[in-house]
Amino acid sequence: MPTSPAHRARQIAESFGVDADRYDRARPPYPRELIDRVVAAAPGRVFLDVGCGTGIEARQFQAAGCRVLGVEPDPRMADFARRGGVEVEVSTFEDWNPAGRVFDAVVAGQSWHWVDPVAGPATAARVLRTGGVLAVFAHVFAPPAPVADAFAEAYRRLVPGAPFPAQPSGNVVDFHRAGFARFTEHIAAGHGFAEPEQWRFDWARPYTREEWLDLLATTGGLTGLAPAVRAEILDAVGTAVDALGGGFTMDYTTLAVVAVRTAQDVAPAGLESSPR
Repeated sequence: MPTSPAHRARQIAESFGVDADRYDRARPPYPRELIDRVVAAAPGRVFLDVGCGTGIEARQFQAAGCRVLGVEPDPRMADFARRGGVEVEVSTFEDWNPAGRVFDAVVAGQSWHWVDPVAGPATAARVLRTGGVLAVFAHVFAPPAPVADAFAEAYRRLVPGAPFPAQPSGNVVDFHRAGFARFTEHIAAGHGFAEPEQWRFDWARPYTREEWLDLLATTGGLTGLAPAVRAEILDAVGTAVDALGGGFTMDYTTLAVVAVRTAQDVAPAGLESSPR
């Protein structure tokens, strides 16, 4: 999660669709415990997925029995999600027209930092029924030091003068928890939400060389680069992974901020909640 106002960096936010197939293949899903806990917290099963991308978390919520509508600014990502069975409307969340529809949950996986921090919670509050939940979540991870160092050296050498993708110092989870604390502050700032809760889920996933390079190629620091430059950076990182024996196990933490909508000024008419 960048420390700068990421929602202003639309060229990055809308660059992930350059290879939607790879993005969907390489990006990890969310812990089942998180999915089940959000579903259990919602008053019904009509969900809105903000920045749904290729539909990774939308399909997980569908598998848990939810009806999901995605909002996604990149038409390429939206097309991929539709092919996977997700209904998607192309728009930024700030400019999206809910057309009177109301939802049991608004969820955002790996996308809330691209949303305006003031307009986002206000829009979520307008479309949530009383008792509905806003759930914002993202993965936190740091590759082994030799892999991270190889990436940093190659990136700075091949893309001189470009802003380097933010690399936290110290504990990576603590760094990102600070970002989630800012999410909490904005959500709690007068939009009719109860005090937000912060959830944490720890898990691990092994990566081969090919799997890690697949994931790395989908990140914001690389999606906008020329193919030859991107390939050279990936080769340098691949060499570092080879030196570790051709793979490694990544420790993941998935952080979430979840808040219940306690007040609804106007009960919008439209999409109704399905029974529990």
